Amino acid sequence: MTTVSESAVHHVAPRISVGPAQHTPAVPTGSAASGEHSDVYVEPGVTPLSAREANRRALTSLLDAAGVGHFAVRGTSDHGTVVAVAEHDREKALGAVFRGLGQYPGHLSVVDPDALRPAKPVSSRDPKAWRDVSGARVLNVSWYRTDQGRHLLLGHEYGCAIEFWQQRGTYLVAPRANRATWAVAADGANVLGAARLFSRFVSDWTDPNLAPPLPTRPEFLVNCADDIAFPIDAVYTWVDGNDPAWQRRKATAKGEAYHAESASDARFISRDELRYSVRSLHLFAPWIRNIYIVTDDQVPDWLREDLPGLRTADHREIFRNPADLPTFNSHSIESQLHHIEGIAEHFLYFNDDMFMGRPVAPHAFFTPTGVARYFPSRNRIPQGPVAPTDTPVDAACKNNRALLRERFGRVITQPMEHIPYALLKSAMDEAERDFPEAWARTSASRFRAITDLSPTSSFALYYAALTGRAQPGSMPFTYLQLAVPDLADRLQRLLDGRNQDSFCLNDAFSTPEDIEAQQELLDGFLTAYFPTPSPYER
Repeated sequence: MTTVSESAVHHVAPRISVGPAQHTPAVPTGSAASGEHSDVYVEPGVTPLSAREANRRALTSLLDAAGVGHFAVRGTSDHGTVVAVAEHDREKALGAVFRGLGQYPGHLSVVDPDALRPAKPVSSRDPKAWRDVSGARVLNVSWYRTDQGRHLLLGHEYGCAIEFWQQRGTYLVAPRANRATWAVAADGANVLGAARLFSRFVSDWTDPNLAPPLPTRPEFLVNCADDIAFPIDAVYTWVDGNDPAWQRRKATAKGEAYHAESASDARFISRDELRYSVRSLHLFAPWIRNIYIVTDDQVPDWLREDLPGLRTADHREIFRNPADLPTFNSHSIESQLHHIEGIAEHFLYFNDDMFMGRPVAPHAFFTPTGVARYFPSRNRIPQGPVAPTDTPVDAACKNNRALLRERFGRVITQPMEHIPYALLKSAMDEAERDFPEAWARTSASRFRAITDLSPTSSFALYYAALTGRAQPGSMPFTYLQLAVPDLADRLQRLLDGRNQDSFCLNDAFSTPEDIEAQQELLDGFLTAYFPTPSPYER
């Protein structure tokens, strides 16, 4: 997945509008462009998953029109799909592919299962693309797709591969390994298999229009040891600091902020990050079941609340002690997230400035047995007891350390990276019961206080680890503080690379003068990185 350069789209012949042939209804529709990325089809609302499914439908429509039987295979790639065709149907299958790519140019590659490196895709317009097709054991076919702004290029990795299975006795035998079996019954009948069997980016709660059940063989219906079948939710905390009603509540709230960072207006600014973070889930984590947005009697003006899969949860709903409200302390709010009605045992907690950066499987955050993963920072928690000069982050980490050492006899030394926090509802319930005074004190702190815990970003993660339910993990990520002089260059590198699983655009110290200049940069960056609106936008 990369970006389509404007020059690649515009410096050659004008784009040609194409429509579907009567016998190939799923072949790409929209506009095609040639150049550096030749034959790229422009499709509004495209996502990695929709590109994957469109390519599968395009190829299987060609096979169906030619009367070629096929079934879905549980391939080893999560991005693309795989269909099996019996060797005796090779000629008909290749003829169908040749005719389809002749009418709607795309890309193909001959896959050698024994090769050290995969073959590069070649445009179907190039005669070299067809050189070794007649004897291919596996052939990968794709139509490249991009959004209207040409920001995303969803290429060959989202294609559909044809595997030619050899008949040996009463079995059809695969030309390469897959996730389930080397052979199926030659005379077996197709059955429908849940979409999650064919990609780890899909769950039972993924939009069935993007990931429908697929015709497959019974041998692929097994639950493998590395499957994740349990639901995973996502939770955001969000505030619009420009809301006059919220500002009045904050102005009249009791309590004083002890550290400048804890009351910094930058902590409460809404830069529309939430809209784009939800887009990042739509694009790159379609396995999420439900999204919950925790707010203080606020709703983003762009948000649709009439669709299943996302809802707001007000502070009044989740706080066990109503006297703790109103609160302007993220630690306080985070101490109550596990009280959201209906929340899954496994959930990811996002600050609204956290984003998925590319397709990420749930395995990055949880093991198939339900163990959570946490991501320790390279930083270290300062030594000694809490001091008045400590930042809110350091004070909370020291408080976490003291309580966990008393309870488990272990000393935590690292805070966590700014990566979405993989949490267990049961672990948070138990932590609240085990440390009722510290938990209640944190909940009651209207602003960040020197006595706070950091419930989600550290305490609950280590509590789960020390009770055998979490383990350390690693992930390619970027943490970018917005108040840096070279912000434009850093954002551009992040956009050009698109090689991080997640990233955080944090803002704690920006001045009002900084914010206006930053906003223009952020607007362009976020629109380019996440061009496809989620279903939850008005």
